[in-house]
Amino acid sequence: MIKISACVISFNEEKKIEDCLKSLAGIVDEIILIDSESTDLTVDIASSYAPHIYHQKFLGHIEQKNLAVSKAKHDWILSLDCDERLSDELRTSILKIKDGLGGYDAYKMARKTYYIYRWLNHCWYPDMKVRLFNKHQAKWGGANPHDKVLVSTGNIGRLRGDILHYSFDTVSSHIQTLDKFSEIGASEIIKGNKKVSILSPFTRGFWIFFRMYFLKKGFLDGFAGLLASVLSLVHVFVKYSKVLVLRGKRKL
Repeated sequence: MIKISACVISFNEEKKIEDCLKSLAGIVDEIILIDSESTDLTVDIASSYAPHIYHQKFLGHIEQKNLAVSKAKHDWILSLDCDERLSDELRTSILKIKDGLGGYDAYKMARKTYYIYRWLNHCWYPDMKVRLFNKHQAKWGGANPHDKVLVSTGNIGRLRGDILHYSFDTVSSHIQTLDKFSEIGASEIIKGNKKVSILSPFTRGFWIFFRMYFLKKGFLDGFAGLLASVLSLVHVFVKYSKVLVLRGKRKL
């Protein structure tokens, strides 16, 4: 049976990390945790589940996750965020293929989000993610903070079941993350010297809303779907606005 290393990164996740690590029990053969100098009980809680805990000042989402992969003993990596856990169906799917992981170089699975007070069945679903992969054929890439697994061969299978994502507990926490992530995203756009016009905040923001609320049928998720769609619009609007402001300041 092929062995799997679970890789998790953390920072002040004492409320959610235990359920994340519990969901990995019986599925993986080791757990690697990279902690970004948490000041709460995250490390104390995790130490009961993860014998391999490394402390690293936050370098960026992509960098932290690739660091975790580099510490893994096994070739196959299962990556989760602290606010995620494996559904029972997904656990069963992974167990069924542990004897034959060589058929693919990576596996994607759906992610289902619990948003403030209910599951979102449309606007953020199925949100397919590659989270199980051979570290010799794939690595974390993309642009911070929206990292993704890049598979060199494109040989990707699909697993039944969901990653259960317990995202924002309150509207305030979503807004706080929106501000932080839009700052990171704006920096990545500037670093990549990407073209941004004065219309970008509007066109890109309203496209996100239209896609989530209408094309993805977020309206079927009730008020939570509307709220998630509107705040996603705000996130994109603010990100591109920050790019324009930063570039404007540099011209002064």
